Amino acid sequence: MPSRPKVVAFDIIGTVFSMEPMRPALMALGLPSLALDVLYTAGLRDTFALAATNNFAPFQSVLSGCLDELLAMQGLTASSDRKRAVLDMMKVLPPHEDAKAAFQVLADAGIRILALSNGAVGTTKGLLAAAGMDGLVEQVLSVEDVKLSKPRAEVYLYAAQAAGVAPEEMLLAATHPWDLHGAKVADLLAGYVARGRPYSKALRAPDVTGETLLEVASGVVRM
Repeated sequence: MPSRPKVVAFDIIGTVFSMEPMRPALMALGLPSLALDVLYTAGLRDTFALAATNNFAPFQSVLSGCLDELLAMQGLTASSDRKRAVLDMMKVLPPHEDAKAAFQVLADAGIRILALSNGAVGTTKGLLAAAGMDGLVEQVLSVEDVKLSKPRAEVYLYAAQAAGVAPEEMLLAATHPWDLHGAKVADLLAGYVARGRPYSKALRAPDVTGETLLEVASGVVRM
């Protein structure tokens, strides 16, 4: 097993904060229950396309176009205000119940904590502050700083550089295998928050796996 990292960078949306409150809001527009999953996947699809072609757009604007696509596929329409209200929920997502405890376990062990998100810095800072977790986070970083989205290696290397550590001294904690694969390609360590989902054998394997954020944080401390 590799040495314990000096810094853990957390993915934010989905990993630390749950998107589930958006599900009933999308259903209120007439969309099916799976709309949240399809919306997020479509957003990643377009974000990856931009990143693969050296282009960039803020994640919220990408999701806006995907929501229009999803509504059209279902033969639905919605006002600009209603669509904006749904997407603005990204700014007030609740933390997963063990998120703060996971951060505290790392902090108590002397491991530094960063946030590394596809979302904007201001949005991430707002989420952390509302959850009472901002005091545990040393830096909030965004792909908007790099103008490329994860899983481009430049994003992870930027995070390591911002923290003042070598890539192999930083671990990315995420619930998205594609994100962890990108981190591994960039020579970071990776901690998978599984939540009941298997990790694809086609991707580079994580160094730590746990069902919850707290399990992953505890596993990192034991490295």
